[in-house]
Amino acid sequence: MSPEQLRNKFPWINTDGVALGSYGLEGEGWFDPWCLLQGLRRKVQSMGVLICHGEVTRFVSSSNRVETTSGEEVTLKRIHEVHVKMDHSVEYQPVECAIVINAAGAWSGQIAELAGIGKGPPGTLQGTKLPVEPRKRYVYSWHCPQGPGLETPLVADTSGAYFRREGLGNNYLGGCSPTEEEEPDPGNLEVDHDFFQNKVWPPLAQRVPAFESLKVRSAWAGYYDYNTFDQNGVVGPHPLVVNMYFATGFSGHGLQQAPAVGRAVAEMVLEGHFQTINLSPLLFTRFYLGEKVQEHNIF
Repeated sequence: MSPEQLRNKFPWINTDGVALGSYGLEGEGWFDPWCLLQGLRRKVQSMGVLICHGEVTRFVSSSNRVETTSGEEVTLKRIHEVHVKMDHSVEYQPVECAIVINAAGAWSGQIAELAGIGKGPPGTLQGTKLPVEPRKRYVYSWHCPQGPGLETPLVADTSGAYFRREGLGNNYLGGCSPTEEEEPDPGNLEVDHDFFQNKVWPPLAQRVPAFESLKVRSAWAGYYDYNTFDQNGVVGPHPLVVNMYFATGFSGHGLQQAPAVGRAVAEMVLEGHFQTINLSPLLFTRFYLGEKVQEHNIF
């Protein structure tokens, strides 16, 4: 949409500095991530899945040295048992397994390290780590009596700031990802309210002048499973720990991609290859090969 079309459709927006805008007409929207998660959990539980809460502390595996077609010797490992420290207990529960799916989100890099991934010589496949770490992000909720109305879509500004309407009554939520230099300490989930004042509010108020009079009502923090290599997901098996599969590293977009990723991992486990969507570009081996999968226009 041109700046004029944007102003006609959304009179509340300031189009200064905007050459074009993208407005989705279908297949767009938002949903409650917690409700989606609970719905999925309840469904799989009704199908017989047992959900246990605990911390993985160790993998028990066997190993086998093989020679590659290039003559390089590598060690293949297979996990046979996972030690899980249960909540409110000092003991661990040994769990025998045929398949391990590492979907531990922000902590999946630590889980991979427990399995010995990345502990070989630098520059080798054995020494290639899973480059996923916790990154803290803030979400702020505010009220603005004269703010945009019910037709307001999710708005992502060129500054990186974003917002959407939250229910009725002129309530909104939004935020902005920090720069690499501004990354907050992921060791806690405390909210930095100065970040809103200094980094989020100014571009929001510039793009939507009504937001000059907004009032923040609440805020919270959470974790991205941040892929430091190319900020895209890691899907499929590890080439050396042969029965560990990944579904992680989505860097803030995992919820949107979760249904497709779940199917892709299931196909890989059951059939040995992707079927519905070829997600080969997201395999772990790209980290060793240096083949980034980057998106340049994403918030």
